[in-house]
Amino acid sequence: MRLTREQIDSIKQTAQQVLGEDARVTLFGSRADDNRRGGDIDLLFETSQHVAHRTQTLNALYVALIRRLGDRKLDILLKDPATPDAPVLRVARETGVQL
Repeated sequence: MRLTREQIDSIKQTAQQVLGEDARVTLFGSRADDNRRGGDIDLLFETSQHVAHRTQTLNALYVALIRRLGDRKLDILLKDPATPDAPVLRVARETGVQL
């Protein structure tokens, strides 16, 4: 996994602040692979709580992460109980690393 301890802590803290204590985060894509270089930070945020304002929540996650991590390319997926299971979510869980 190609993130520093500080970056991991910042991502996890952001998840808990925005989504609550039960939030889980999975890093997937090129940053989850130590043998690859470069790439954006692909994150799957999961919560057991219903997310009423999905767009606002995604924006809050994005802004908080940019403030903590700096201006980086981020791809964010959000899964709550109402989110249908999609192939990209399965791939993220199967190939990713839970933070």
